[in-house]
Amino acid sequence: MAELTTPTLWELFKNGVTWLSNLKRASQARKKESRKAVRSIITAARETAVYMREMNDTGQRNHGKEARLSTHWTTLGFELQDLGIDKLAKRCQIKGKYWSDPDHYDGDFMEKADVSLERMERLAREILAEIDK
Repeated sequence: MAELTTPTLWELFKNGVTWLSNLKRASQARKKESRKAVRSIITAARETAVYMREMNDTGQRNHGKEARLSTHWTTLGFELQDLGIDKLAKRCQIKGKYWSDPDHYDGDFMEKADVSLERMERLAREILAEIDK
């Protein structure tokens, strides 16, 4: 076993400090990514609410907007899954699938899946509060 000399201990200490500094930066970067993804849930929920209001006002669906909503929700689901925010990720995947074909899921399933826009936004705000602690 090698003898621990003062220079060796100093190198170990410097490497440890560097490692901890890098770990903290990584944690901050992950927090920033998580915050951005979770905030995007709120944006998507509001964008979806505007489209739903438009649909109710006009009585017409817009397949282009539904395609964008489907892609947006699905992408958010993948981003959240990559960050380990699985509870919200799964709900986003359901939203994405729903907007790709609104007739795919029946009302009972959607209610049980608990993916209302209000619920999605509330979950996002709760997660943001946890991230910012």
